[in-house]
Amino acid sequence: MEDKRQIGSLFDRIAGSYDRLNHLLSVDIDKCWRRQAVRGMQPAQQVLDVAVGTGDLAIELLRRDKAQTVTGVDLSTAMMHYAAEKAERYHLGQRLTLEQGNAQAMQYADNQFDAVTCAYGVRNFADLDAGLREMYRVLRPGGQLVILEFSYPANAVIRWAYDLYFSHIMPFVGKCLSKDKTAYNYLCHSVKHFIWGEQMVSHLQQAGFTNVHFHPQTFGISTLYTATKQ
Repeated sequence: MEDKRQIGSLFDRIAGSYDRLNHLLSVDIDKCWRRQAVRGMQPAQQVLDVAVGTGDLAIELLRRDKAQTVTGVDLSTAMMHYAAEKAERYHLGQRLTLEQGNAQAMQYADNQFDAVTCAYGVRNFADLDAGLREMYRVLRPGGQLVILEFSYPANAVIRWAYDLYFSHIMPFVGKCLSKDKTAYNYLCHSVKHFIWGEQMVSHLQQAGFTNVHFHPQTFGISTLYTATKQ
């Protein structure tokens, strides 16, 4: 199993196939999840997108004018290469800044950002609570936190199908298209063994956030978490 401390190199290896696989394996539903998350946000000046990856959430924020500027931070330079290309394609390059960095020890000042977002990245933190505390630290008082993360369906039948998909179908397709079986085995394992719902709410509250809510999406396959900093 891949060490979370080496997560940057894992995503470097699959960066070239990541978008294609993500959209194929989710049947493009991941795009709807991001749109829903962005739609509910208040417009902000400076947004920090943690684990920016290939930039899908950052681009959505900018295209929908929910952010004047976005700073994206990620361990994987290869993933951010594709984020930069995507931003240029949408003529948003001047509004998106991409920086390599560790979400659990960020270089940004206290209270620097009006909103902090993270799409499908917190489960990869080597130390979840340290990452959430950092998000809290760099968020200004009154600022919004928005997190999207995979979760487990409550319905037993859907959970069975979900298990089958993540245990067998997704790793097989990922291996065929990305040529990296280890990476997709890790990604599937990380989803199945991560917390969600009330447990995640508890960790957010312990980090200092208030008004914490969670909203399951598509039978609970994904969950949207929202919170504020007082």
